[in-house]
Amino acid sequence: MGDVLAGIHSTWEFDTDSVLIRFERGIRTPKLFHVLRERRIPYEALSGVELTPGSRRGTVVLRALPRPGADPLLEAADGQLKDHSDPYRLVLPAERGTLADYYATELRGALGPGAEKPAERHLVAAPAPPLQFKAYDGKVAFDGTSVSFRWFWTGASSAKWKAGDQTFRVSELEGVEWRSPEVFNGHLRLLRRGVEPPDVPGEADQDPASVVFGLGYGLVHESLPLAAALLEAVRAAEPVPALEPSSASGAHPGRGRTGSSVRPGRADPADIAERIRHLGELHEAGLLTEEEFSAKKAELLAEL
Repeated sequence: MGDVLAGIHSTWEFDTDSVLIRFERGIRTPKLFHVLRERRIPYEALSGVELTPGSRRGTVVLRALPRPGADPLLEAADGQLKDHSDPYRLVLPAERGTLADYYATELRGALGPGAEKPAERHLVAAPAPPLQFKAYDGKVAFDGTSVSFRWFWTGASSAKWKAGDQTFRVSELEGVEWRSPEVFNGHLRLLRRGVEPPDVPGEADQDPASVVFGLGYGLVHESLPLAAALLEAVRAAEPVPALEPSSASGAHPGRGRTGSSVRPGRADPADIAERIRHLGELHEAGLLTEEEFSAKKAELLAEL
């Protein structure tokens, strides 16, 4: 096509095999668009096109309909994105309706032969790692090969403190569950091979393979891109047989492959001291046994 269609918050540049969506960085632009910056959508990743009146008077909306499974961002979002944060919507002034209708017709003619079927693989790239964000009970980081959770003593449950900071390799995972921070019980949960997650969403607070969101924590524009990048890596990874836990791996007996304790470089002594103090509070409250307290204290001291 080789043309450009400029709308509110984004501009679509049409090429022979794809459309490049460039997002504005204005004050009123959704913050998710600021993070995405731009996305190239192959026509083979689309199942259709809609042109409808906009919710705001004097506007129309051109919306591309992605094929299920084609975009890791939307697969991770699982229908939870609000309309104004939908990266496939182009809002235009009503006077551009005729032009928008022309491009909608052109897009329909460019759809691939399998447009009505779910995609067998991701066709749109996820945001590139490294990515990280702060949840309510811990910090999450993804470097492209593994995802780590480091718990905050002010928010993490005693169950997570007992389990310790966690690192999971992509090869250990079979999926990602993202529940928007804009709804009750928002969280990011890693779905591990051979491990059944708790059935109740609220139990993410007790699951060491999950972080929970809260007011100002795990915001959509921070947590969803990471979930999408992680999901893309999981889909691309070759499944590997589960390994038996060993004493050398740091896995707790009976827990299987639930991730090993994070062992970063030299830790901040003040942070270690604060975490030991919190462990002491859990011990005094009867939430940690003497053996568990001593073992966790030794692990923290070993990071110094």
